Amino acid sequence: MIDPVVRAAQEGDAAAFARLYDLHAPRLFALALGLTSDRQMAEELVQDTFVRVWERLGTFRGDCAFGTWLHRVAVNVLLVNERSRKRRALRVAIESDLADGDDGAAPRLDGPMRSPDIALSMDLETAVSRLPAGARAVFVLHDVGGYAHAEIADQLGIAEGTSKAHLFRARRLLRGMLDR
Repeated sequence: MIDPVVRAAQEGDAAAFARLYDLHAPRLFALALGLTSDRQMAEELVQDTFVRVWERLGTFRGDCAFGTWLHRVAVNVLLVNERSRKRRALRVAIESDLADGDDGAAPRLDGPMRSPDIALSMDLETAVSRLPAGARAVFVLHDVGGYAHAEIADQLGIAEGTSKAHLFRARRLLRGMLDR
């Protein structure tokens, strides 16, 4: 059975949709921030997710909880955004290499690496942001979001064993970073 607020939003009730936004945006923001480690990008992803939800709300059939469906939409929006960002970065790097001439160095697709300052204590948010993307995504979905490995595998398009390996790696790396 579909929640009456969701049903009203499906029927075009803007106030009901605003209520859904108010109920779910904070959790989606926390998820997006955990996956991107960038407040501005997380805010944009939440907005993009709700635009997508507004467009696709009619396809929600109530087979699962609305929050679960919304979460899946958010992860898909994030993955599409990440693929697009990587393609743009690669295109810029290639164009830059062509303009500058080939010096034989591999293009850098990320910003300059920050050297860790061992004298400063590192908080968990900073440590999570330094995890490799796959390990960070699984860590946030599993340990923060409470999703099972099967759900994570389905959402990220990876094998369940890969999800478990990413979580093991994330926890090991976090312990190492936080023990410093």
